[in-house]
Amino acid sequence: MNKHLISSALSLAILASLNGCDSSSEAITPKEIPVGEAKAESLLDMSSVAVDDQPALAADWYKGAVFMEIFVRSYKDSDGDGIGDFKGLTSQLDYIADLGVEGIWLMPFSESSDKDHGYEVVDYRSIESDYGTREDFDEFLAQAHARGIGVIADYLINHSSGDNPVFIDSDNNAGGKRDWYMWESSNPGWTNWSGDPSWHQGTYGYYYGIFQSNMPDYNFGNQEVVDFHYNNLRYWLNAGMDGFRFDAMTHLVENGPNQWSGQPENAAIMYGIQQLVMEDYSNRFMICEDSSDSLAAAQSDFCGSAFSFYLNMDIMRSVNAGSTSGTYIVDWLQQGRLSSMGLLLANHDYFAGTRVFEQFAGNEAKYRLAAATLLTLPGQPFVYYGEEVGMGHTANSGGDYLLRAPMSWTAEGGFTTGTPYRAHAHNTAAYNAASQMADSNSIYHHYKTLIQLRKNTPALREGDIEVLLDGEVLAYSRSLADSNVLVVLNYSDSAQTPVIPVGQASTLLSPLANFGSNAVSTTSSGQLNLSLAAQEIRIYQY
Repeated sequence: MNKHLISSALSLAILASLNGCDSSSEAITPKEIPVGEAKAESLLDMSSVAVDDQPALAADWYKGAVFMEIFVRSYKDSDGDGIGDFKGLTSQLDYIADLGVEGIWLMPFSESSDKDHGYEVVDYRSIESDYGTREDFDEFLAQAHARGIGVIADYLINHSSGDNPVFIDSDNNAGGKRDWYMWESSNPGWTNWSGDPSWHQGTYGYYYGIFQSNMPDYNFGNQEVVDFHYNNLRYWLNAGMDGFRFDAMTHLVENGPNQWSGQPENAAIMYGIQQLVMEDYSNRFMICEDSSDSLAAAQSDFCGSAFSFYLNMDIMRSVNAGSTSGTYIVDWLQQGRLSSMGLLLANHDYFAGTRVFEQFAGNEAKYRLAAATLLTLPGQPFVYYGEEVGMGHTANSGGDYLLRAPMSWTAEGGFTTGTPYRAHAHNTAAYNAASQMADSNSIYHHYKTLIQLRKNTPALREGDIEVLLDGEVLAYSRSLADSNVLVVLNYSDSAQTPVIPVGQASTLLSPLANFGSNAVSTTSSGQLNLSLAAQEIRIYQY
């Protein structure tokens, strides 16, 4: 997440809008706003919420499904103000459904103080005003469900905005919210992974915020904080949400300097969340961002699912190097819990890797190999918006902003009829949805073919995996009941003649989705002899 401060004037404007006040009135800082006994509650809906379970989708809809991660601000603008919104996103649902995508992960859409990435939440139960109205959101959700698409959303569990009225109460040491956050009378001096300070000067003492000063961390030693999050989650589940992606889950509890990641108390907190989301409600899905040890998070099952960070890096390394040697990709594939993990090549965070186009310097053969690997593995693959058309970095930003350009719909951009809030990707003229859809040999059609194949092939969607060969050629089987699929990926930029131990004698293998031109047969000893062109992809049913 890219973090930055906002001005006091903007803080006041947000608070005023939440309180129904005129933000143009005499300027005072948030700390000077009189605080009553129930200050936060007078500005925010913090009421208790009971379970109202009305699932929109079938059980296990998410298992093996392909998700698309979408940044609403950058996806499609409906009104010409240069900012994406829910009406714009709704207008593109047919495009998403036609790809074969069955799940959408929305980056934060609640009212925020950063007015960009959305990770500084001011009001958990509101819609970001730039994105439209609650009615616009409800219509989007209904239209997604009508197309069989589930919707999960980022939930900011670790921290709030420093401009959230709850934190302002806490900072003012009034209103009963002091211990919703972590305070010390003097600066403990802890730093985060970058060496930046984790404790920040407040009005009365120092508060903890591991990311930056306008993102104070909650105190999970306070049961009221846990209950607050429970009620917010019920609020959106009752509204029809199909689940959540929990941001920064690894940082919930801190036990001292350099003990700010992966602490054991996190598991108990997330077990409670999992019971709420997946037991109190039906047919819901949750996944965690645990960048400290994503495999451990999935294996211990306290998140339901976790992103396979670092598998994506091993995929990219293997493709770039032309071999799986020197990477841990085979170790990943042999893990029994890979099927419960979220898979990705890249996302909105720079630490997870830059845009796929940039990582391969525009090499389409490598791009296709990486996509074929992603979309034929167990688990829940996530495609970052624009990845399916080869979208690159925005032209004039840095850091995380590079990765969050407006969606490239046409050669001219097509994101808005006005001036886009951020520059389009540098390669929009050549890599955009319109031109890619018109070219049957494009990256877009490669993604669509693989997504549809996965969607319609049970062994690819939910089957077990067995690695049969690794090195310059990676080969693995996916098996479910009597259905078997063989995936063969030549990562090398030269022709290869692999001998693959399929294990079934004299068996006919038929190519799927034109990944292979002819049927082939194993030998009497169960081996398959192939002649592969450089960077060729083969997929067979047998």
